[in-house]
Amino acid sequence: MHKEDHTLAAQRAAGRKQEDGLWETAKVIIQALAIAFFVRTFFYQPFNIPSSSMYPTLKIGDYLFVSKLSYGYGKYSFNFSMGLGDKTVFACCPIDYPGRKVLADTPKRGDVAVFKLPTDTNIDYIKRVIGLPGDRIQVRDSVLYINDVAVPRERIEDYVDPSGEGHGTPIPQYRETLPNGVSYNTLDLTPNGDADNTPVYEVPEGHYFMMGDNRDNSQDSRYLNVVGYVPIENYVGRADIIFFSISPNAVLWKPWEWPFLTRWTRFFNLI
Repeated sequence: MHKEDHTLAAQRAAGRKQEDGLWETAKVIIQALAIAFFVRTFFYQPFNIPSSSMYPTLKIGDYLFVSKLSYGYGKYSFNFSMGLGDKTVFACCPIDYPGRKVLADTPKRGDVAVFKLPTDTNIDYIKRVIGLPGDRIQVRDSVLYINDVAVPRERIEDYVDPSGEGHGTPIPQYRETLPNGVSYNTLDLTPNGDADNTPVYEVPEGHYFMMGDNRDNSQDSRYLNVVGYVPIENYVGRADIIFFSISPNAVLWKPWEWPFLTRWTRFFNLI
């Protein structure tokens, strides 16, 4: 074989090797994207917190993983239509609600959940499950009542957040404990706020009553014309874990500030 032939063969071999290497890299990227898409579609979806309605539990700048398995799969669990009816949810445990085909685990009292706003399903909300189907819910003088029984709440230290809700001003904070034993902190920004005294809400079958932990700064089920009762099929999933958190003061064009504005202690906190 001539020297030119050896050179040409070597070049062809090198070209094939380079093509093989590029194809292997492309396959890895495609497989990674496919796995990420599958996980996001059927198991966990990331969400970020844009408002202060769930302070002190969730802060603006928190990034969460929301479990889609928790309440089953329905129309709003996916980012595309699967031909599911408006009143259909599929999962493991059969539960009958009048007029609905529901085969799912249900939201538990105290869960923090993402749902589609009943009055505008293009909008995602995140609140805490307070009332279950058939419950009577009321707020009197800032105290939550479930089925005419006051939910115990204990006054604890003031909440102070220099870069968050109140901007450093102390806010009265309470430890609230639901009938099933779930405890969490709530804020009471102003005495006798707009929704500190409400009528009695009777939660319909197949619906849930949602409230924010920042009681005087939360648009939730207490406002029937805006949020109201949330039907089971509107749930996207349960918020399980904070995987990242950064102060809202962080800006894209100042990356040197990011390490100091990242809330490292909130990483991988369970909700």
